[in-house]
Amino acid sequence: MRIEADFMRRVADAAAAQTLPRFRQAGLVTNKLAAGFDPVTEADREAELAIRSLIRDTFPDHGILGEEFGAENVGNRHVWVIDPIDGTRAFISGLPLWGTLVGLTDHGDAVAGMMSQPFTGELFWADDAASHYDGPGGARRLATRDTSSIADATMCTTTPALFTGALREAYDRLESSVRLARYGTDCYAYAMLAAGNIDLVVETGLQPYDIVALVPIIERAGGIITTWDGGPAEKAGDIVAAATPALHAAALEMLNR
Repeated sequence: MRIEADFMRRVADAAAAQTLPRFRQAGLVTNKLAAGFDPVTEADREAELAIRSLIRDTFPDHGILGEEFGAENVGNRHVWVIDPIDGTRAFISGLPLWGTLVGLTDHGDAVAGMMSQPFTGELFWADDAASHYDGPGGARRLATRDTSSIADATMCTTTPALFTGALREAYDRLESSVRLARYGTDCYAYAMLAAGNIDLVVETGLQPYDIVALVPIIERAGGIITTWDGGPAEKAGDIVAAATPALHAAALEMLNR
């Protein structure tokens, strides 16, 4: 099914009405982990509730999977996958490197998605034909850049500290080979890859709500995104996104060496 740009903007606006007034404001932060720190805020919860309400009203026969409020009707053909604030640590730190992720799957395949960063006024989204940008500088289609060599690549990850054991060895091997590595970008890194500003994103331990919305944005812009073993990125876990097929193949080879 085709999702129109107007609906993506409505979803982005509904979420922004909850997140923006709470950004860089003192607010309640709850830790979801007994051992460790996995923050959730009032903004996360209220934004997801707003998105769920809009989806239910517009597509009552669709399922929903969200980070904060779980699954409903996920056995249906079409399922929306929501991360109301991807990058909550950035959000509570006042850094504009977070975004609202909303993706649509059809029989498990990601077919449409959006990443909204309301503080910077940016919307990255994909339909069944292309990836698009709305924001400062005007609207345009997104396209990855033509980087095929790891030695020429700029790579992002949330933090190398998330990689442990053999995964850390593999990640360090790749990072030592790229031109530039940057950290702490969460979902914004994937948007920058689709926009042609970076070349690789490598991450571990993702959940479906962390990645489903970003899959069509990367793919419709010309990039490749899979798990480390080359499987569908919708399954989440360990993820590699690359600007070109050649760069993706080289990254996989190095990670799995």
